[in-house]
Amino acid sequence: MDSDAVSFSPPDGRRLTQGTLAASGAAATPASRQAEDQMLLEALRGGDEAAFATLVGRYQPSLHRLALTYVHDAAVAQEVVQDTWLGVLKGIDKFEARASLKTWIFRILINRAKTSAEREGRLIPFSDVWNAADDDEPAVDPDRFQSLEGDSQRGWWISPPRAWSVSPEDAALAGETRAYLERAVAALPDSQREVITLRDIEGLSSTEVCNLLQLTETNQRVLLHRARSRVRRALEHYFEQER
Repeated sequence: MDSDAVSFSPPDGRRLTQGTLAASGAAATPASRQAEDQMLLEALRGGDEAAFATLVGRYQPSLHRLALTYVHDAAVAQEVVQDTWLGVLKGIDKFEARASLKTWIFRILINRAKTSAEREGRLIPFSDVWNAADDDEPAVDPDRFQSLEGDSQRGWWISPPRAWSVSPEDAALAGETRAYLERAVAALPDSQREVITLRDIEGLSSTEVCNLLQLTETNQRVLLHRARSRVRRALEHYFEQER
């Protein structure tokens, strides 16, 4: 769904006029983004069509990425996102701002994506999700540590993680590296992919993620740790190949 494919037609049928609120190209701090979201919210409730276009432009890629953590078909993900925007339009006047505007939109998306996943038979029971996350898989291969009894350096690194910061910025941002990172995230178990997408890609706080996914802080922390460990191992392997 392109940003201009959504028509801002509120349920009461008002004809909207073109507004003046535009997206900012500058990087925003959390505080400035919250203030800007509040402006967007007020403009949306006032029937500002440009405000809705701004909102779609800002969150459309994130919503599509998040939808794909539940449904693996791109066309179905697009339908989920389209349905999400319709839900935003219908519910904007009832939004009480107890959470951020972004979190509220993400919650609508997750609910609709889970419904689609249930229809496809893809939704995994929570008990199975947690059992899969709380397995005995080590975060780091034990062979990378000193293990001889009595060795004063027992437990120290044999092969420490490579410091990514020493890599040139252009290498870290190269299209091939980004594509490899995306594949590494896509290969994660569903629950881990969901958490790392929300935390590390979309920038939500642990509290927001726990509320969105109905996880305890402990569960969220373990899932995120597992996901980060697997992605880091994948990237270390990639960088070793690139040496």
